[in-house]
Amino acid sequence: MHGWAQWQALDEQIGWLDRQITEHASHDPQTQRCMAICGVGRITASAVVATVVNARQFRNGRQMAAWIGLVPKQNSSGGKQRLGRITKQGSDYLRTLLFQGARSAILTAHRRDDRLSRWIVQLHARTGYYKTLVAVANKHARILWAVLARDERFDPSHAPARNAMAAHA
Repeated sequence: MHGWAQWQALDEQIGWLDRQITEHASHDPQTQRCMAICGVGRITASAVVATVVNARQFRNGRQMAAWIGLVPKQNSSGGKQRLGRITKQGSDYLRTLLFQGARSAILTAHRRDDRLSRWIVQLHARTGYYKTLVAVANKHARILWAVLARDERFDPSHAPARNAMAAHA
């Protein structure tokens, strides 16, 4: 009976914590903006907001993704760029949450018609599940950076402006 009581106590604590996260997420504008991204729920959004604190500490989304450990390791020489597996350095917790969100986004992408979902469906068809999973988690980290650093709402149909250097080339 002792084990069952302990199980119930843990279940009550989890419920209380879940209610606290829900309460926080409903009142925090940054968390709400992050939750607009498909695959980013209240736990992931709250964790990113609490862990990153100031997204402007990163120069761009790639730096934040690297800080989380979602960018490929580079083995480059002689002008030839070779990308390996993700580095897995950084925040295990955030990386795990972003992977869980990426799984959700991949599973439901075929039901949505926004630009990001179409990209996910096309990438999945081209590269397979696991590479798509890493790419979507990386993309979510970059989008989260943009949402937090620029204080903007996420628009899934937004077409990013081309790099100024590419426009002049």
